[in-house]
Amino acid sequence: MGDEEFGDPSVITSAAEQMPFIVFVCEGPELRIAWVNAVTRALMPGREVVGRPLAEAVADVDGQQWIEMYAGVYATGEPVTGAEWRATLTRPDGSVHELYTTFHITAWRRADGSIRGVIGAGFDVTAAVHARLAAESRTVELRQRYEQTRDVITALQRELLPDGLPVLPGAQISASYLPADSERAAGGDWFDAVVRADGTTALVVGDVVGHGVTASGAMGQLRAVLHDRLDGGADVGEALGAADRLARRVRAAHATTVCLATLDPVRGTVTYCTAGHPPPLLVTAAGEPRFLPPTGGTPLGTGGAFPLRTDRLEPGDLLLLYSDGILERPGVALPESRDELARTAARAAAGRAMHDPGTTAAERVCTQTVELMVRATGHRDDITLLAAQRVAPPPDLVLDLPAELSSLRRARSALAGWLAAAGAGEQDAFVLQHAIGELLTNAIEHGYDGVSDKKDVRLGVRLTDTGEVAAAIADHGSWREPDRRTVRGRGLALTSQLVGDLRVAPGATGTLAEIRHPLRRPVPSPGRGDPAPGRSPDGEPLRIEEDESEIRVTGAVDAASATELRQELLRLTRGGSLPLPVDLTGVSQLASAGVSALHTVAEQHRRQGGELDLHAAAGSAAQLVLDLVALPHRTGGPGRAPPR
Repeated sequence: MGDEEFGDPSVITSAAEQMPFIVFVCEGPELRIAWVNAVTRALMPGREVVGRPLAEAVADVDGQQWIEMYAGVYATGEPVTGAEWRATLTRPDGSVHELYTTFHITAWRRADGSIRGVIGAGFDVTAAVHARLAAESRTVELRQRYEQTRDVITALQRELLPDGLPVLPGAQISASYLPADSERAAGGDWFDAVVRADGTTALVVGDVVGHGVTASGAMGQLRAVLHDRLDGGADVGEALGAADRLARRVRAAHATTVCLATLDPVRGTVTYCTAGHPPPLLVTAAGEPRFLPPTGGTPLGTGGAFPLRTDRLEPGDLLLLYSDGILERPGVALPESRDELARTAARAAAGRAMHDPGTTAAERVCTQTVELMVRATGHRDDITLLAAQRVAPPPDLVLDLPAELSSLRRARSALAGWLAAAGAGEQDAFVLQHAIGELLTNAIEHGYDGVSDKKDVRLGVRLTDTGEVAAAIADHGSWREPDRRTVRGRGLALTSQLVGDLRVAPGATGTLAEIRHPLRRPVPSPGRGDPAPGRSPDGEPLRIEEDESEIRVTGAVDAASATELRQELLRLTRGGSLPLPVDLTGVSQLASAGVSALHTVAEQHRRQGGELDLHAAAGSAAQLVLDLVALPHRTGGPGRAPPR
């Protein structure tokens, strides 16, 4: 390079263009984008951003705090930094791109020191964050090591909190809990949702004074008392009265604050009491937030009263209960924090904050509100959020199917769609797909012996007011007792172990099989961008593939595909003489017919002097069924078989 090229603006621009990090240069009070480099443009394909205001050019990040940070730097001149902040961008095809960045935003100044604009630069650390999150969630060894070394108080408190929330026909409920910063012991926050016999649901958020094992123990006692009274039909005042009496006797429970509300999903009525606790936040279907008036109740054990108020949720409205940890954040005044909570919750409910496809409004409010409000300020106390949105109940599923094995796939696909609409979690979806598949198979294979001309099967599925799936399978044939001498006939036994409530009623005009199973949705973690719970298998066809080291089986193994599984496994293992491992990690359903096929293949291996080597991922559909039927197998980490 010649001396004349040093300082050449074109050379400098070329170097800046190739910088391996994200750069935004914005000018003026409107923050018009003056320049972005190649890496930045690659994040936003198809957009013309130069010359446009930042809020217009990247409108899809509105509500994620980025635009507000740039505006704040322009107004104050104070730089802002952050590590591993999550952002979501919408691509031209409508898909959502998630990334994590570590960044620095600073003022762009003129020679006289006045502010000309704002420069933001950041590194894309998405791969590193995803790798860390994957290691935390998928590596059993690390998870066990973490459990062994984690603070025992936090572990105790998590055990005392619900691990799931009810799935109801007229309300979607979610919660999140974020313990206090690591240098402080966990406190006494808790949440609960109690489905009552009259169809109403009680929502509870409470906060015991203090931290440590004493606070957690008091929290557990108070939650148990309130849950028992509410489950038994007590009204809000009666339940709080019982908790108040306990707080007078147990010193650690004294001055506990509670917000308790009962919601009638059908009528939309809400009856609530704020016993020294912050009042609920209501976000309308139109996205307008408002805090409900406090009721004037006093903390538990302080000798006061518990007056009630009523309000109403229209369809689409959302009610948020929360603990004061979300408001009392370092460096933020309470009025400002309340306004931020209302604004952030409303944006999350409407899907105008982080873009997390597949999540419900209640889930977004609980996870994204915490993530967005604490990542810049941190938090000193536990934070608990509990949200309930009034929604339309899913219509009943009714299918009339020919009594043919080919009907199983159609039923599985329709049931998958219904379960997704109802909000079922992955575990419940698997249980119901398996149980209903077994009963349909029984009706198709054993329900008809030629005495009836009407050879069809009816499947009916509904979600009850108390959050139970009630499914009925009816045929028009005659009952046949299961043959206990063969490896078939396991369907009813497997079904009864999975759902717990199975009734089979033979009759002169056919057989009616009914199951009931309560739905519970897992509680998501705030600040992690967790995907929605997995959905049930939707009729994925069976695939069997071989490589040099193993046989991989994916898809649904039911009565229609079990014969193919048996034949292919015997062919690929040369009748059991070639001991290739069989990886069942990708199996979405393993019906009793599939279990029978595996038993046949295992017996053939034993005749050849070997053992059938089955692999199943921990927590997978195959692992659960293999455990139930005591078929020998090895369990590896999620998504892969263990090493040989």
